[in-house]
Amino acid sequence: MAENSNGAANGQAHPQQDQAQLSLQRIYVKDVSFEAPGAPQIFQVQGQPNVELNLSQRVAQIGSDTFEVVLSVTATCKLEDKTAYLAEVHQAGIFGLSGFDAQGRDTVLSTYCPNVLFPYVRQSISDLVQNGGFPPFFLQPINFDALYAEQLRRRADAAAGEGANA
Repeated sequence: MAENSNGAANGQAHPQQDQAQLSLQRIYVKDVSFEAPGAPQIFQVQGQPNVELNLSQRVAQIGSDTFEVVLSVTATCKLEDKTAYLAEVHQAGIFGLSGFDAQGRDTVLSTYCPNVLFPYVRQSISDLVQNGGFPPFFLQPINFDALYAEQLRRRADAAAGEGANA
């Protein structure tokens, strides 16, 4: 019997070299900002607060199979026409991805990775607002899968529009 050095003769399965793998290497705060430009007078203003949210994400390749994903959230609260506060958090993570095709990699980076980062950015925004002397503010869950699907639809529509104009 021939000896097989890879372990297959001992009943061990062959390792799959092209199997997709995802690893979370690090989560960190990249940037945080809180401003209360009208304090302390803003605490005397009565009325219904109007909170505007701005959400964005950025992906940067930092190694052959390593990516930094940055989820940015800006919450701007206004009372009447005055800015009560502005809280901004850039929450980042380093993710290792190997064995994914281009479409699968883009999907993971645009949906799964922001879902991992969201609880951290949500907590940071909540803490900033409350520590700034304002009532607690809780970000509602965000469906990153739906946002990505909408982004793909817009790309397809734009490509179809360009093709029709050519």
